[in-house]
Amino acid sequence: MARTYRAALLGCGNRGAYASRAYRYHPRTDVVGLCDLDRARLDALGDELGVADRFDDVEAMLAAVEPDIVLVPVQTDLHFPLAMRVLAARACHLDVEKPMTVDLAQADALLARAGELGAQIAVHHQGSSLRSLSAVKRALAEGRIGVPLHVTSNGKGYYGGYELMNMGTHMLNALLAVTGPCRRVTATLLTGGRPIAAEDVVQSPSGMGTIAGQQITATLEFDEMLTGTLHQHMFPGIEREALGFEIAGTEGRLRWHYDGAWIQPVPWAVPGRARWEALPERQPPEPLPDGVNAGEYWYVDDYVTALDAGGSHPSDGRRGRHIIEIILAIFESGAYRRPVTLPQAERDHPLLRLRREAGLGDPDPAPRPYREWLAVQAAKHGWPVERTGPLP
Repeated sequence: MARTYRAALLGCGNRGAYASRAYRYHPRTDVVGLCDLDRARLDALGDELGVADRFDDVEAMLAAVEPDIVLVPVQTDLHFPLAMRVLAARACHLDVEKPMTVDLAQADALLARAGELGAQIAVHHQGSSLRSLSAVKRALAEGRIGVPLHVTSNGKGYYGGYELMNMGTHMLNALLAVTGPCRRVTATLLTGGRPIAAEDVVQSPSGMGTIAGQQITATLEFDEMLTGTLHQHMFPGIEREALGFEIAGTEGRLRWHYDGAWIQPVPWAVPGRARWEALPERQPPEPLPDGVNAGEYWYVDDYVTALDAGGSHPSDGRRGRHIIEIILAIFESGAYRRPVTLPQAERDHPLLRLRREAGLGDPDPAPRPYREWLAVQAAKHGWPVERTGPLP
């Protein structure tokens, strides 16, 4: 009989709930333990999933339920300490929310420890497990747009540095699935319409570390002369529809979005002269119940398939670290106004380095909720309210 993997959850907030529903529903995984310091939240999710083993202590849960996989869907600055606590108590696989860590030093240490124990790390980029991305990869492999030349990716419209650490990690993960590793980065970071300076380096909301840049434009260089442009620009309104990427080839174009994938069979076209055609996608074996997201389901399925074969998730810890390398290279390029080759020899945070060189200490503490954080930035820079747009 095929093995059923036992999963335990650290953190029963929104991200933990979405992920654990997929682990509960998938026929090859089961949720055997939940851990959260908020008793009401712990009991609400436990009752929904029918999980009786509930804890407020990490080590106690690991000892009691002996999981194969531990999910870590908490705020970013807690990923590294909690993941290291898990690995200190039990040699099990990890499913860490994106971004994997706040800097490269943490990513290096976490991967080293997991490697010593033979533990796999998956980074929770559920969008890249959508069958729509598989459809794009299949169309590329079939040569349907000829030779890929350039990839363009957009964010939702959050403050650029925050978006880069937030939705930008999803976009980079999806891009890397079709481009391969990034070799060099050149970026422009602007705040208030001017290049960033040391005093523009701030703490991110949601515990995502150190950031800078209201508007970010980055050029990425991959192998085979393929290039890409990443736009992380703050603009009025938060638009989910903007999130995605487009690949231009010698014979056509491909577009990917969380809601689907499309092909245009000509490389260049003015509106009305060529139409986007939907690419067929493989669906789950049966309709998913309410509350179980398709991306989450396929993400778990990818992990099960990888573990069965003794391998790693497509969105594994190595790719998670490479994404952090790209992000910090973007920050470094914008801060020092020069290209950055990957992987970096210096593994410290370039924005903190910039502040130290300017005689400044670490950035002041900042509000964790994005709405409150952005209000502070608007007041600091004197932006009109309409410049920030509607807030989520």
